[in-house]
Amino acid sequence: MAQPQAGNTGHQPVAALPVVLAALQDPVRLEMVRRLSNAGSAVRCAALYDAINKSTATHHFKILREAGIIERLVVDGQPCQRLRTAELDRAVPGLLPSVVAAANQAQQQ
Repeated sequence: MAQPQAGNTGHQPVAALPVVLAALQDPVRLEMVRRLSNAGSAVRCAALYDAINKSTATHHFKILREAGIIERLVVDGQPCQRLRTAELDRAVPGLLPSVVAAANQAQQQ
């Protein structure tokens, strides 16, 4: 069962559009968001990155959380990240599906 991480109420607002776009412009963070979106549910942190170390991944997760794009959960004792799809769609309608579709298309090429 998914539980919000201690100190994370799940009510952090999505940041302003320039902050969200800045968070998504980094290729590592964009790949993390792409993987989360394609999974459709919370994903273990380690499954969201490949060629970076854990401390660098932690930094990228922090940027995405501060932008309101993801939230941290604990699922069966494992740290996970969840894409805040509904909140993002309310704050910036259509942005997430467009960005993920473009990232998926780029991944296939």
